[in-house]
Amino acid sequence: MRRRRDESGSALVELTWLGILLLLPMVWIVLSVFEVQRGAFAVTAAARSAGRAYALAPDDATGSRQARAAAEVALSDQGLDSPGWRLAISCPPRRDCHVGGAVVTVWVATRVELPFVPDLLGGAMGFALDATHRVPIGQYQEAGGDP
Repeated sequence: MRRRRDESGSALVELTWLGILLLLPMVWIVLSVFEVQRGAFAVTAAARSAGRAYALAPDDATGSRQARAAAEVALSDQGLDSPGWRLAISCPPRRDCHVGGAVVTVWVATRVELPFVPDLLGGAMGFALDATHRVPIGQYQEAGGDP
């Protein structure tokens, strides 16, 4: 007569390994989504801050410096301190953006790398993110004159 093998407890081991195999990719997906969302919020905030800083400046040269500084602060507030971000400011068709009726367009772009991507899969994988904000000149300026 053959004895049956005792398999008590093997379901627990199989369930544990199955849980680990399913849980690790799910945690990575959630972390990646949070990283991309953080980057999207950062570029949006940077574009808004840069637009406001530019509009409040007295001239275009000062506005460009203030816009770059404001965007840098907004990006670093979200942990995106990488030097690879870009800023573009335009107000077509005018040369001088600080005149009545001008609409300044601020564009901020950066790249967010996904966490824990192994070198086997190509190393750094990420998403390119950008945001645009338009500010009419005069929207954030004091009105002159006596009350």
